[in-house]
Amino acid sequence: MNDTGSLQYQAYHTIKEQILSKSLDSEVLYSETRLAKELGISRTPLREALQYLSQEGYITIIPSRGFMIRRLNKETMRESIQVRCAIEGFCVHLAAGCEDKKRLNKLLKDMEESLARQKTALSAKNFPESFTEEDHQFHMLLVHFAENGEFDHLFQRLLYTIHLTTANALTVAGRAQATYEEHLTFYQHLKKGDSLQAYQVLINHLMMPLTMNII
Repeated sequence: MNDTGSLQYQAYHTIKEQILSKSLDSEVLYSETRLAKELGISRTPLREALQYLSQEGYITIIPSRGFMIRRLNKETMRESIQVRCAIEGFCVHLAAGCEDKKRLNKLLKDMEESLARQKTALSAKNFPESFTEEDHQFHMLLVHFAENGEFDHLFQRLLYTIHLTTANALTVAGRAQATYEEHLTFYQHLKKGDSLQAYQVLINHLMMPLTMNII
């Protein structure tokens, strides 16, 4: 990888981490020039990194002014959930006909272990992040059953909105446990090849945040 590509890669991951850790304020309009100076790079690799972050839904670029961190609102949440229902709902029928579901089962076990660790003071502070990541991996794996690059791209584009939705939902008492149980019920139907029941459980699961007062 050339120097520009390496700097772009570093800038992308640095800014993404700052967004996910909430080090960047969603109320602030950030200047490319100032941020490039803070990161110690030129504007070219920074601009390329920002383009990728924009494509993945993390930021909104405001031409000639800079960029802002995307914020979750009811409309963007509703739209992203509807897209997920369309994509993941289709993938349910493909996954039900696939014999190898071991990776889904492994992620369920990881989520169960995260819930158990939540009760210990040592790991409780890391719980939301680990559980959220396992939740995302579970749904991404379901999408991968389609082996459709466009589906993968669309899901990746929604990932930050999904992250914000999940993070907000998990602030509701008992939602983490309910999320795990919904995943488990979905997997049990899927394992039996009952795609219709699995589909209904999945749709109800994905639509759940729309019924919760999380925004």
